[in-house]
Amino acid sequence: MSIQAEPSLTPSKSVVFLRRLVSSIGLWALVLFGSFSGNKLVSDAVFLVIMLTCTGLGLHEFYSLTNRRGLASFRWWGIWGGVILVAGTFVLSSGRFTAPNPPAAINDLEIGFLAIFILSLLARQFFSKANASGFVAISMTLLGFFYVPWLLNFIQKINYYPLIDGPFYVLFFILVTKCSDLGAYVVGSLVGKHKMIPRVSPGKTWEGFIGAVATSTLVSLIFAHFGQHRLAGMTVVNAIALGLILGLSAVLGDLIESLFKREAGVKDSGRFFPGIGGILDLLDSLLFNAPLMYLYLRYILI
Repeated sequence: MSIQAEPSLTPSKSVVFLRRLVSSIGLWALVLFGSFSGNKLVSDAVFLVIMLTCTGLGLHEFYSLTNRRGLASFRWWGIWGGVILVAGTFVLSSGRFTAPNPPAAINDLEIGFLAIFILSLLARQFFSKANASGFVAISMTLLGFFYVPWLLNFIQKINYYPLIDGPFYVLFFILVTKCSDLGAYVVGSLVGKHKMIPRVSPGKTWEGFIGAVATSTLVSLIFAHFGQHRLAGMTVVNAIALGLILGLSAVLGDLIESLFKREAGVKDSGRFFPGIGGILDLLDSLLFNAPLMYLYLRYILI
């Protein structure tokens, strides 16, 4: 009697792509609703909830990855520190509770809070009786703090940057970054043959890398052309430069998160979004691109 093989439970590339597309459209539709609702109270509330949710869940996933790797951390100390940093930046930059502060004042807040956070973390280890891996716990907690809330916080700085249409620049930044991810996935799936860094991410190819950079540059040019009246300082040269920078950095951000997941022995950082994975799977390229977008905005565009 012949035994019929069980059908494969692994979804096809077309199914994975459709799941990613639906998840991405739903998520970023919520972001756009928050940014362009026309009501500042609603916009600020939705934006803050999204930022705090991404911070808390992103840190939870990061510390879960380190835990799977056998590396100690002060999970809740890091999560609460990240949430307080993001909330404090919102208060200073949004003008919701105080007059809007200039970028320099917000940077001073970050530096001051970072100093307090490091000192409190050292004190936390000093009074810890259960954790003997002080070097590891402090290092991992700080790495998570810098990787998630500190990098994510640059999106707030863009959104509330003075004298520009901040939400429109956030839209530009997200669209160019995520289209880079999309271009890499589509081109890599269709024609990808030459592996990029198989020890880190077996699915990444050089063809996908080219597709990512080409797509991000094209989308940047199209967005800049039709939205130039809302993008202060944007020129064709800047659009090309940002398309190239954000496309290259998006690929690097994706590879870094893939490295973390591979060391932890997992495929996805979580299971919040069908076809995408966890919060970190959604944020990986954005975390890398947010500070680059902010620095380009502050020192070149404006």
